[in-house]
Amino acid sequence: MAEPTFWDDQESANAVIQETNALKGVVDGYKEIETEVDDIEVTFELLDEEYDEDLANDVESMVQSAKEKAESYEMNLLLSEEHDDSDAILELHPGAGGTEAQDWAEMLLRMYQRFADHEGFKLETLDYQSGDEAGVKSVTILVKGPFAYGMLKGEKGVHRLVRISPFDSSGRRHTSFVSCEVTPQFKDTEIDIEINSDDISVDTYRSSGAGGQHVNTTDSAVRITHHPSGIVVTCQNERSQIKNRETAMKMLKSKLYQLELEKQKEEIAKIKGEQMEIGWGSQIRSYVFHPYSMIKDHRTGYEVGNTDKTMDGDLNGFIDAYLRWHVS
Repeated sequence: MAEPTFWDDQESANAVIQETNALKGVVDGYKEIETEVDDIEVTFELLDEEYDEDLANDVESMVQSAKEKAESYEMNLLLSEEHDDSDAILELHPGAGGTEAQDWAEMLLRMYQRFADHEGFKLETLDYQSGDEAGVKSVTILVKGPFAYGMLKGEKGVHRLVRISPFDSSGRRHTSFVSCEVTPQFKDTEIDIEINSDDISVDTYRSSGAGGQHVNTTDSAVRITHHPSGIVVTCQNERSQIKNRETAMKMLKSKLYQLELEKQKEEIAKIKGEQMEIGWGSQIRSYVFHPYSMIKDHRTGYEVGNTDKTMDGDLNGFIDAYLRWHVS
């Protein structure tokens, strides 16, 4: 930063400053906790010499404060992987089961919407396909906020629901599956992906679904299919077909970039002799509403009995358990 030519490339300079500030935050956070712990030790020594009730109450508050700061600091360290600070593209796709699975997808969408509200994240619906009778056939949302991807990356996989179906007149128990895909919203400067126009096909259609009334008067929705990879992206949140195409292309580039990163990780895993534990199509979590109430993550073993609280967006316990398991 002290170099005379530092500001010649403003984009690069800003990236360096952001990285510097992030590292400074890590160091300053540690020093702040270290200072508090030192103060606590001194206070304990004073109490050893002469007990004072007010001082004892003070040190109890100091310990609680230091504990909370240490836990928050630890969470920040767990969210220090590349791209953790990015926005997140989250997609939900119901499995076989028709209305039952589509309703489960909508329940998960509501759960993630509530979670985003709790965390102060902003949501943008990129694509929404309504179910035939209830729920959604597919939905793609952009979750915008600090460390959105880092917090949601552990949601990738298949989510299984067991409940008494409200769509079954006989009141039988049903099992439904919904796959969740989470991709970081890569910045344009991060992605060096060239897409050959011969490798893609672009289809336009009339927007539909939630919020579609103001955009469904023309064929503004865009679907792009990348034939070599089989990746399909759709966007219908804007009135302009041009804007929807730009957003869809950005989504496609992010997915192709993520695919390349995953290939590299797989190659490294093969060299190390490791077995990939999580992949697309794997069942990561079970939500049981009947005959008992429990939600369990099969990777970490973390489970809760209060299903209503989780479905209302309280995912922090699952996120914390995943991040710790992920780095262990």
